[in-house]
This record gives sequence, structure tokens and C-alpha cells, in this order.
Amino acid sequence: MSINVRVLVADDEVSLRLVLQTAISKVGYGVDTVENGKEALRMAQENYYDVALLDIRMPEMDGLQAFYEIHKIKPDLPIILMTAFGSSEIAVETMKRGAFDYILKPFNLEEVKIIVNRAIHMRRLVREVVYLTQEVKVLSMETAAPCKLIGESPKIQEVYKSIGRVANSKAAVLLTGESGTGKGMVAKTIHYTSDRRQNPFVQVNCGSIPDGLLESELFGHEKGAFTGALFQKAGRFELAEGGTLFLDEVAEMSPNLQVKLLRVLQDKEFERVGGTKTFFTNVRIIAATNRDLAKEISEKRFRADLYYRLNIVPICIPSLRERGEDIILLADYFLKRFSGETGRNGMFLTPDVIDIFRSYPWPGNVRELENAVEHALIMSSNRVILPEHLPLSITLEEVEEGTVVSGTGSLQSLREVLSEAEKRHIAEAIERTGGNHTHAAKLLQISRRALLYKIQEHKLS
Repeated sequence: MSINVRVLVADDEVSLRLVLQTAISKVGYGVDTVENGKEALRMAQENYYDVALLDIRMPEMDGLQAFYEIHKIKPDLPIILMTAFGSSEIAVETMKRGAFDYILKPFNLEEVKIIVNRAIHMRRLVREVVYLTQEVKVLSMETAAPCKLIGESPKIQEVYKSIGRVANSKAAVLLTGESGTGKGMVAKTIHYTSDRRQNPFVQVNCGSIPDGLLESELFGHEKGAFTGALFQKAGRFELAEGGTLFLDEVAEMSPNLQVKLLRVLQDKEFERVGGTKTFFTNVRIIAATNRDLAKEISEKRFRADLYYRLNIVPICIPSLRERGEDIILLADYFLKRFSGETGRNGMFLTPDVIDIFRSYPWPGNVRELENAVEHALIMSSNRVILPEHLPLSITLEEVEEGTVVSGTGSLQSLREVLSEAEKRHIAEAIERTGGNHTHAAKLLQISRRALLYKIQEHKLS
């Protein structure tokens, strides 16, 4: 079992790059190599790395300049500088600027591996402290101001009733419903209205963590349990002790982990990966999925016995289509929240926008509505939200399903044509202004913030 650690190496000597890549790869880490500082900066901008090694003397952009630029955008990335021309001034200056370490060529590869491991260990500790700090911050915020579900429709009223019935129970809860319906918010509401609210609410997305890491994430691991396990780590079950553990996208869990989770639910005990000590747990489990678990069970992808353990209290969250009365109520709530955060109070939706919101089918549910309101607020330069401020996916009517075929092949939808035209137009404005976003925004007659949003939306560099 190996941890997915990525290392960036930048040196203009091909032989040295190969030597470092071979040595570090043998430890079990992935290694990317580049030949100059400019490429190192680009790779650091586009990828995630646990540590970077930069030679100081390189063409195009030297290692010092690359270090300064990378440190600006990735201040938590440990950077180790390498050089054959050491001086006390450079060493002192780079360490003051935040370099992790400074090594002189020629160097001992074993020493390099020790320094790399120490950098990775340090970063892991920092990330764990940040995670725990965020958990405490979220807990204190939520305890002071419990989660607020928005809606008055009969369907959402039934959800409220279920939350009230189950809040102080120890029983596991299974939340089902389409993506974007607010299962995470319901889970938090159950926790913060329960008698466990003074203890942690810990969330883990089972679909976003590689299967090889999820076991360690849930149960923790001992130092040396696997390649890259450089320190002891507490898992989410330990962090949630006395509180609630929310397993989002639980259907994505592998069969092997399903067995281990079932054991914890049955026996209330577990061991860390690589450990022998048994930990007893007092955690309330809330699980969520957008899949049909009955179908998953019939097709042998989800264990029936685990399903029965999780499904003691089922709560189905309705789609936004099923609670149409709540659409404008939710839109107003999101508008007030986003406008308050940006200091633009007094924003309102026009009747045309309200009509569009009521007639749109909202396949992405509450999350899509929230994103649409935020998008509209960014695109608007005054207090009024107009139809032209909404995303194209909402303002354009859906084309009939299927492909329209003519004598020359398939025909693009109007949305696709307009989106491509918008992307080209923005790219041209950026090119004309030499990449100056402020000037490009003026040229396009939109705000700079709206331009940045569009650049991200169209994935323009």
C-alpha cells in the first residue's frame, strides 16, 4: 500500500534529474522532472505536489526566481533548493523567505531522501493541524448558529419532521436523493439539533478519496503501516468521538471497506491501519447516497447487511422539482447571503427572472440554484438581477433530446454555439490587452470580477 505523494524536481542537468527521479521513485513517490525554472513554475501552478526540489542555476528562469514565484502561489509547499555554488548570503536569504532546506552539490542521495521525507512529514502535520482547526471552527460556528434549512413546501416539511424525530436517537440515518438536494445540510441539521451538538461533526466524502487511502482516512494509521506513513494519524472515527460521522456518497465504498465499516457498526470497535490496539467508538453515523441502493444490492455492488445497518432511519430528500413552492424562497435567501458577503445589500430579482426560475427544471437541484444566483450576482453591475445575468444553461431553452442531423452532419445546440463564441470573444480581449484583466474587462464592458468568473468557467489561462 503506498500513499500518493508527488515530488517535483527541476534541474538543467539531465543525468542529475534521472538520478533523483530514480532514487525518489524507489521510496514509492511519484516524480515529475523539468529542466528550467519556468517549467517548474508552470507545473506547480497546474498540479499538486507534496515537495519540490529546485536547482538554483537554471536557464530561462533560475531556481531562486522560481522559488519566489512558487512560494507566492503555494506558500505551504516545502521547497528544497540545490546548488553547487553555495554562499551564506543565499542560504540565509532563502531560508528567511521560507525555503524548507538548502543542500549543496554533490550530495548524498540518502541525505536527500531523508530531507524529502522530513518535508513531506512536516506538510502532513501542518495539513492535519489545519484540518482539525477547521473542524473546531465549524463546530463553534454551527453551535452558535445552527444550520438553517429553507423551505415551506409539504415535501420539505416532512423532512423537518423526520429530523425532529431522529435528532436525539443514536440510530444510523440514511439520506437519499438526487445530487444537489442538500443531503449534507440535512446531516448537519440532525447533528446540531441533537444532544451531540457540543461534540464534533466530521464529514468524509467516500467518492472523492482513493480507495487505497479511504481506510486510513476513516480508521487512521500507525507510523510505518505503509510506504509514506511517516507518522501516526488519527482517523475520522477518532476525530468524531462523541459526535457525528457523516459518510457522504457511501455507495462508492469498495466491498472490502464495506465489510470493515459493517464491523464497526456492529461491534463499535476498530483498529488503525497497521495497528493492533482496539479503539472503541461512540459515534453516530449518518450516510448519504444518490444511488438506488436496492439496485446496487441486486447487482452485488453493495452489501445487503450493511444497507440494513445504515438504513435504520431513512430520510428521502425531495428534488427541487418536487418542491417548486420553495424555489423563489431559496433564491431570495441565496441572494441575500451572497450580496451581504460582498457588501451589495438590496439586490433583487426581476419578475422575468422569477418566471425563469419557476419554469426551469433544475436538474442540479438546490446546488444549481445556489450557483446560478451567485453567477447572476457576479455578472450584475447594479442592484437588479436580469435574465441576461443568469447562466446560459438556464436562459436558453433546452433543445430536443437527440442529435439533429442535416446533410452535413450533426447540428450544435444554440447554447454550445453561444458558449464557444463567448469563449473566443473573451480570449481575444485578453490577447489584445496583453493579459491585463482590468483592461480586458473594460473592453468587454463587464466587471473585472465577472471576467475572472468567465475565465474560470471557460478554463482560459
